[in-house]
Amino acid sequence: MAVLGPLRPDALGVTDAHDHLFLRSPALRGEEIEDLSGVMAEVEAARRSGIATIVEMTPIGCGRRPERLRAVSEATGVHVVASTGYHRDAHYPAGHWVYEVDIESLRSRIITDLVEGMHPADWDDPTLPLDPARAGVIKAGTSYHRITRAEERRLLAAAQAAVQTGAPILVHTEIGTCAETIVEHIEREGVASQRIILAHVDRNPDLELHLDLAARGVFLEYDTIGRIKYRPDSDLLDLIEGVVAAGQADRLLLGLDLGRRSYFRVFDGGPGLTYLMAVFVPRLRRRVGDAVVHRILVENPARAFSIGPLRGPT
Repeated sequence: MAVLGPLRPDALGVTDAHDHLFLRSPALRGEEIEDLSGVMAEVEAARRSGIATIVEMTPIGCGRRPERLRAVSEATGVHVVASTGYHRDAHYPAGHWVYEVDIESLRSRIITDLVEGMHPADWDDPTLPLDPARAGVIKAGTSYHRITRAEERRLLAAAQAAVQTGAPILVHTEIGTCAETIVEHIEREGVASQRIILAHVDRNPDLELHLDLAARGVFLEYDTIGRIKYRPDSDLLDLIEGVVAAGQADRLLLGLDLGRRSYFRVFDGGPGLTYLMAVFVPRLRRRVGDAVVHRILVENPARAFSIGPLRGPT
């Protein structure tokens, strides 16, 4: 489900599996992304680099702008898949309604975003009419080495909504921690492992752990490409090569997760939305070959972000 309407999975093409085009969070003050013309220019550059689809992972309450996502997609021709769901606690100030409402209400708002249309004001003013753009993926988030009580409630609401709608669920792992616990929580609600995407696990490049998760059927999303402050890209290339050598290339997704204004070239930052295809992918091709790269960038996202009835054991 893209913001301009449903797509056949094979229409996605080369997919940036995790990025942010509009964002506002108390955890990232001064890094707000709200400039429509600048975002359009950045996405147009990404299109010229070879990107056909961007999965935009800004959830409820974090500056999501469905009407602007539609405008960007219409202007550039890049498919945009929007997200619903909720982030980890750090992105919501004390007293925010996400801490107050019950799981049923949390789940209901996710389902509305998926089947009716997204709310244009992050649900802070429920009297506003829904935007016609529908979300296509559910987000949840957890903290470093722990899942708070509030995060667990939102995670369960996300999992229940995934079961009801057939939408995939992508979970922010803080520095790659809590991965196995997250999967167990979601699977207990009846979500099949093949519907689960774990974001940022490349921040914890533990090959043995990744192979265990991949063997369960979970998608591993590596999305800190070009973030040299964390580790050199060569380390990530080594990790991908290890997963591929173990026969688990089908479980890999790639994205950039440029969740700060200072990461956009158009705002005089970097690495920018062109980094994936212009810099990283040529190096990856030399490591694993064209066929594997096509699988990771095209075939895997088509499966990971499809909407379907796939359920796990209950």
